[in-house]
Amino acid sequence: PPQDAQAFVRVQDYIPDIAVDLRYATTNNFTGKVIYAYDDAWLRYATVSKLSDAQEQLKAQGYRLCIWDAFRSAHSQQTLWETYPDGNYVANPANGYSGHTRGDTVDVTLVTLEGETVEMPSGFDDFTALADQNYEDVSAAAGEHAMLLESVMESCGFSGYDKEWWHYSDNDRAQPAPDFEPAA
Repeated sequence: PPQDAQAFVRVQDYIPDIAVDLRYATTNNFTGKVIYAYDDAWLRYATVSKLSDAQEQLKAQGYRLCIWDAFRSAHSQQTLWETYPDGNYVANPANGYSGHTRGDTVDVTLVTLEGETVEMPSGFDDFTALADQNYEDVSAAAGEHAMLLESVMESCGFSGYDKEWWHYSDNDRAQPAPDFEPAA
C-alpha cells in the first residue's frame, strides 16, 4: 500500500476481482459520448481499502461489485454538467469539486461471482424515480439487491445518495486533486 492514504491508486491493483465497466470511457452513458480516455478505475487508497471490505462482505453473499464510475477529472465533470445541467444528478463544477473529482466517490452495482448482471432498480444514469433509494416502485428482487448494496456500503464507511442507488461517497472526504489525470 502507498504511504499516503490519500494517494490515487488503480482500484484493480488492490481489488483484482472487482468488475469494472466505466461507462464514461464508452458511449454507453447518458451523453452518448466518450467522456474520458482511460478505462481503469482510480480512487484514493483510503477509499479503495473500504471498497475492498465491501467486496469481501458481498463475496460471502454470492456477489461482487462492478464499478460504473470512480475518479472523474474536473474537465470531465464540466462536460457532464454542460450536457445535463441538473444539480440533482450532475454536480455543478462551479460549486467546487464533486466526490468523483476528489477520488472518494464511486458508482457501483452488483454482479454475480461469475460477473453476470444482477437485477437492480434501474440502469446507470437513470434520471427517474426508479433510481432513488425508495424501492417501493421496483421489483422485490431489485429492491433486495439495492438494499443489500446499501447496507454493505454503509457498513464499510460510505454514504449513499438518495436520488441514485448506485452512488456512494467515502465518509472521510478527500481534498481536491486538480492536477491528477490517469494515463489513457
